[in-house]
Amino acid sequence: MDRFKLMKLFVRIVETGSFSAVARELDMLQPSVSKHMNMLEQSLGVRLLNRTTRKISLTDAGREYFERCQRIIDDVNELETEVLGLQNKPTGTLRISSPVAFGQIYMLPLLLSFRNQFSGMGIDIALDDRYADLVQEGFDVAIRFGELEDSQLVARHIGSSARVCVASASYLSKNGTPQTPNELKNHNCITYTHLFSSVWPFRDAKGLVSIKVAGNFRANSGYAIRDAVMNDVGIALVPALLVKDEIESGTLVSILNDYAPDPIRITAVYPSTRLTPRKVKLFVDFIKDEFVKVPLLHPTKPSRPVPRLRSKPGVVVDVNR
Repeated sequence: MDRFKLMKLFVRIVETGSFSAVARELDMLQPSVSKHMNMLEQSLGVRLLNRTTRKISLTDAGREYFERCQRIIDDVNELETEVLGLQNKPTGTLRISSPVAFGQIYMLPLLLSFRNQFSGMGIDIALDDRYADLVQEGFDVAIRFGELEDSQLVARHIGSSARVCVASASYLSKNGTPQTPNELKNHNCITYTHLFSSVWPFRDAKGLVSIKVAGNFRANSGYAIRDAVMNDVGIALVPALLVKDEIESGTLVSILNDYAPDPIRITAVYPSTRLTPRKVKLFVDFIKDEFVKVPLLHPTKPSRPVPRLRSKPGVVVDVNR
């Protein structure tokens, strides 16, 4: 392995804090990663890492070497990006993390279209409703819903989705239909583990109304929540894009439309570096442009009355450009 590759290997070990994680990322055996790291230290004549059975840490020399390696790698990436920009043909593999339901409904078709435009680039998408650690797990970009916590990630607002309260007609027939958000306190509410917790936001003529709900069914999957609603478990507050077909067919009923909350933000996040890889910039620009064409991913936000999804009768850094 040449010196530049050894430098990149060292940087990834420090970023992930794990030899085994880098071994999985590079499809290598862990002993091989350790061997290459030893080769680098021997060639330099200094120890770069302190290793224990539980963690690794940088020596003083390692910290200085790590910072300089980062600058060198960024400079090489920038040079390659400029060359690729002239050719307009990004290469390599783009690794993406996306929520399961959203990924299957919207991301996969867009990825196929994106790949047709840039056939020289590989695509690796992981569908998972948990929030992946982009740096440790080696993802280039992730799609996330909702307000983001402060982090070292760059975030670009790429779209939004209206939110609706839904239930099955059978559940409402047995338990009654709430006429105001406050009446949800008397119902079994299905909550989403990662996003909405047990406080649901609504809006009325006076502004934001936050309602603390409770129920005996919780899930970390949009599909699981939708299926629970369809099986008469209770009421859920979900992105409209998840239940559009079920509402239109009458399988589910949208309720409390006059109190519909603000659309939920859809954001593309990626690690903060001095230089954004060209493949990431092209992909984020592409999906942002495509989302504008889809009404459910780009809902309008007029003043009251709130937009409502029709149903059958009876039934850390935010870049905003």
